[in-house]
Amino acid sequence: MRFDPEAWKRHAREDFDAAWHEGSSVITPPGYGGTYPRYTYRRASPHPIAETIESLRQVYLSMGFDEARVPLIIEEKDVYRQFGPEASAVLDRVFYLGGLPRPNVGIARAQVDAIGSLLERALSRQEEDDLRETLHAYKKSLIDGDELTHEIARVLSCDDGLVVRILDDVFPEFKNLVPESSRMTLRSHMTSGWFLSLAALWEHAPVPLRLFSVDRCFRREQEEGPTRLMCYHSASCVVAGEDITLEEGKAVSEALLSAFGFTDFRFRPDEKRSKYYIPDTQTEVYARHPVHDWVEVATFGMYSPSALGEYGIGIPVMNLGLGVERLAMIRYGSDDIRRLTMPQFFPGTLSDREIARAVTLREEPATPAGRRCARAVADAATMHAAEPGPCSFPAWEGILCGTPVRVVVEEPESGSKLCGPATFNDIYAYRGAVLGVPDTEKFREVREHGVPTGIRYLDAAAHLAAARIEEAARCGTGTTVQTKMVKLPSEINVKIPDYVMRFMTDRSIRVDVRGPVFLTVRSEIDREQDPESTVI
Repeated sequence: MRFDPEAWKRHAREDFDAAWHEGSSVITPPGYGGTYPRYTYRRASPHPIAETIESLRQVYLSMGFDEARVPLIIEEKDVYRQFGPEASAVLDRVFYLGGLPRPNVGIARAQVDAIGSLLERALSRQEEDDLRETLHAYKKSLIDGDELTHEIARVLSCDDGLVVRILDDVFPEFKNLVPESSRMTLRSHMTSGWFLSLAALWEHAPVPLRLFSVDRCFRREQEEGPTRLMCYHSASCVVAGEDITLEEGKAVSEALLSAFGFTDFRFRPDEKRSKYYIPDTQTEVYARHPVHDWVEVATFGMYSPSALGEYGIGIPVMNLGLGVERLAMIRYGSDDIRRLTMPQFFPGTLSDREIARAVTLREEPATPAGRRCARAVADAATMHAAEPGPCSFPAWEGILCGTPVRVVVEEPESGSKLCGPATFNDIYAYRGAVLGVPDTEKFREVREHGVPTGIRYLDAAAHLAAARIEEAARCGTGTTVQTKMVKLPSEINVKIPDYVMRFMTDRSIRVDVRGPVFLTVRSEIDREQDPESTVI
């Protein structure tokens, strides 16, 4: 049957909702019996931090807070205005923004000759003048850095790649540039952005103002650790109005944290006492969690009138800040904020169930008839497993890829049984290992406490034989497929993904699927059968 892409798209759309809700679903083109690949859809996993941020956003919105975006880049002078004498200590922990200066590039005869040598021609007077004007315009920031190469290529009528070489070889000023710091900083506290925002807003909007923002902050830590990152998220809010008191902070923190399963709350004076808060109003929030008991989760306080006065803000302001990563650690039971935030740098463990789910067959027949052939081969081998050789037993007969095929299982040698001793071994994941074991007392522990992959050696060998027979049938020929002494997973038609193998090798865990199978499956073309009279 010819594959119809539009039919496949319609079919995929119809099945997608079911696939989404079931977690995973294999979808194949309708009525298609060819080799077009099957697709597996699954519900993807959100990142714990993003999930926590979204939950916080929804809780804040439900509490009547409007979402805001506050400045991320803060001038150094604003840190002094907000923190007062404490600013010097605060600035020690902020990141200053820097950049490369624009070099003042001169073009003497030596540079002109060097450019000509690379171009393999002499520069015209007009090209020299245009090049000087281009570099001068770059110095004055009339041309952006990412446009310089293109502009010089246009002036010299050459390729951009050659211009890169000219800049590298002829103008060392570009390579020798050293970054210079500005007086702009990255926000280390959400407070820095709130002062600027409230100053612009408080006289132009009805009060009380109830605003929140969940965004990044940056802190120049000496080093990152299990509870400390240089880049973190703060879920911060402000309530600004005539009658706002510290009680507002208690009410907001209780309402906010109750949505995350916290029950009892305690409020303790914060000994750090930041200068932008009124003395004795900076308060730590401890909350009891059903699993983690008492945990410090937030801090709130009333902004100092002197700090507010620096920005002309004439109403009381309560500010509350909550570390998103800390809340996520509690929510997901993590003990390392680095592992929770960037798990790609901390490969986790795989359970036996995850390993068992990952183990699959390397080769399988692509058609329904091929799959029926594989089952028939396994059934015939099971029925006659102990028969002594030489022997041969019919297994399946039908049409494969338009070719009449007859399939037998056989043992051509005398003194051997049709199936070897390991043919009926099952593959299990057990304590991180992948093991092929028989149903004997010796391996009772593996079979009782391991996780089965659902793959027997016999089934894997039968599917391999059916896949190869199917390929031969497409060419109109028969073939013989033998599975002999198995030492590696690939020899029994088993595939273990690379990430599972890496997990096992990192921990010196073994894969042991050794065993004698000695199963021979042979196909031959049935010249007497009429393909038109056989129904697949």
